[in-house]
Formats: sequence, structure tokens, C-alpha cells
Amino acid sequence: MDRQEAFATRGTWSGHVRTEPGMVSGWHHHGDWESVIYVLTGALRMEFGPDGASTVEAGPGDFIHVPKGAVHRESNPSAEPADIIVVRAGTGGESTFNVDGPEQG
Repeated sequence: MDRQEAFATRGTWSGHVRTEPGMVSGWHHHGDWESVIYVLTGALRMEFGPDGASTVEAGPGDFIHVPKGAVHRESNPSAEPADIIVVRAGTGGESTFNVDGPEQG
């Protein structure tokens, strides 16, 4: 993932993210930060919930909300790069915490 910061303050972060085809992130959460994602191009798959069994897929024009503390991973299942806009709001400090995996169901 290539993240480009557009704007940041103590309680917000926004930017553009490009994800190459087939890329899958590691499991993580954003602590006290919540995120809103807007898909510009390509596709985004978000896995979450017990055993990572729940998924949401989004394409151009779709929004995804990621609640505070939600363990998830994202991927680009399409054959083209995915471009998204991310806006995070929180209390400041670290915004990404890597974990071994989702909670077990």
C-alpha cells in the first residue's frame, strides 16, 4: 500500500491510498481512531469479525466505515490498482496496531 498524507491534525488524518492488485494487508486495528473510506477506482475487500469470516466488498463510489478498535484486514481483489481516500478521526497518537489475527469465534 502506498499511503500519501493530505492533511493531519492531532485528531484527524486524511489521505490517498493506492493498493496494487492482489495485495492483502496484515490483520490490524486503529485503536481509538475510526475511519471512513471512499473508493475511487478498483475494488476493496474488508475482512473482519470472529475468525475474519465477515466481509464487505466495495467499488468505485462506495463508502466503508471502520469502527474504533475493529480488527480487520483489507485487500484488492481486482486486476487493477485500487485508489481510495481515507479519513480518520480519533484522539491522537498511534493509529495502526498490527495483531496476529482476528478474534476467534
